[in-house]
Amino acid sequence: MKNIIVIKCGGSMIDTLSDDFFIGIKKMQETGFYPVIVHGGGPAINDLLKDLQIQSEFVNGLRKTTHEIMEVVEMVLSGTITNKLVRKFQKHGISSIGITGSDGGLMYAKPKDLETLGLVGEITRVNQKFLTDLLSIGMVPVISPIAIGLNHEDYYNINADTVAGEIAVALNAEKVIFVTDVPGVLKDNEIIEKTTESEILGFIDDGTISGGMIPKVMAAIHSLNSGMKEAMIVSGHKPLLDGVQIKGTTIKKELEAVK
Repeated sequence: MKNIIVIKCGGSMIDTLSDDFFIGIKKMQETGFYPVIVHGGGPAINDLLKDLQIQSEFVNGLRKTTHEIMEVVEMVLSGTITNKLVRKFQKHGISSIGITGSDGGLMYAKPKDLETLGLVGEITRVNQKFLTDLLSIGMVPVISPIAIGLNHEDYYNINADTVAGEIAVALNAEKVIFVTDVPGVLKDNEIIEKTTESEILGFIDDGTISGGMIPKVMAAIHSLNSGMKEAMIVSGHKPLLDGVQIKGTTIKKELEAVK
């Protein structure tokens, strides 16, 4: 299937996505594109853990996930946030379906580092046919970043940026778009409109890119190295999507590709 666009919505954006965002998704469909949504939920997870007085820690930007924390992660991601997004899509006349990695065997995973990170996983397999079947009947998949273990019993918390990149690669998507609370990659408070893999790695080394932006750009680089044409990082605070004309930071593999 051609013309697939994978869109990752950051957890901090879920409650502030504008009507224009959903109108843009509708325009994508009307112009022959097939959107797939992956969402995060870090802030909401933090809030519930705090309410439940459950301590949480991060290791290299990833939440160490105990069994107790995993229950909260699944409750927030697959329960509250997925359903909230699906309702918003339905409100704008977009047929959508909320799914996790367990549904239809969508995503299988293994522990990334069980001793250090607990139930944080890395994806080993994506059921591409399951998603294309949903897209072929006009559904927009809304994916919670939780994957099932190979034993069909364990389940894992996966970084949503990583999930978006892996899904995009599996679907041979046209592009992957990371919707966040900043307008793109910034250098000296200015948006870098076009950049490449080598420049991105340099920005990480010199500190221009740091914190939560790193998983996004690394997922983008992974998708480019797997054959995708481009990845984008854009803001969800403003009208973003006019069909497929999107403003933000475009990342491509080679320098000549962005001139």
